[in-house]
Amino acid sequence: MLPTPALAPGQIRIGVAIAVPEPFASELVAARRRFEDPMAEFIPPHITLLGPTVINEQDMADVAEHLRTVAQQVNSFVVHLRSSGTFRPVSQVVFVQVAQGIAECEQLEELVRSGPLQQDLRFHYHPHVTVAHDVPESALNVAFEDMARYEASFAVNEIQLFEHYEDNQWRAVAGFDLTDPFDDQFPTVRLP
Repeated sequence: MLPTPALAPGQIRIGVAIAVPEPFASELVAARRRFEDPMAEFIPPHITLLGPTVINEQDMADVAEHLRTVAQQVNSFVVHLRSSGTFRPVSQVVFVQVAQGIAECEQLEELVRSGPLQQDLRFHYHPHVTVAHDVPESALNVAFEDMARYEASFAVNEIQLFEHYEDNQWRAVAGFDLTDPFDDQFPTVRLP
């Protein structure tokens, strides 16, 4: 998630994302630690659908209803993560690329960023999982090389609403089920 906007009294900071499940979440947190990313402990691995956004606390119920409606418009799908990418030189970020599930992520992002969460994008939406952000150039280079061989697949059955807390943690506060979910037997796959 992007830098966090300032808060006024009665406001909270939220984000909406697809959380990366285990065992991949732990692998990606460990990778982020290896690359000395200071946010490794604070931001769970995810594919952003709505970056840090400030809302009035009283609007949270409307936001939740909006996300419930959005989720019911999209079927569950598979995300396949593969290889590394970067936003350099525009932004000092290395990420794992979304190789499958791009269209579904784009659809969700567009739907999420409507209604009470309507906002303009600073950059074209590009679904990804960040593994290094604002670290030294040498760490970005190592991250890019190290994650070039990373590959994983998982089912996406829900989107999650995250809230940013005073301890700097982003925590999931609600999940919204997509339609036609995969059963619990869907295999998560880690490929060599």
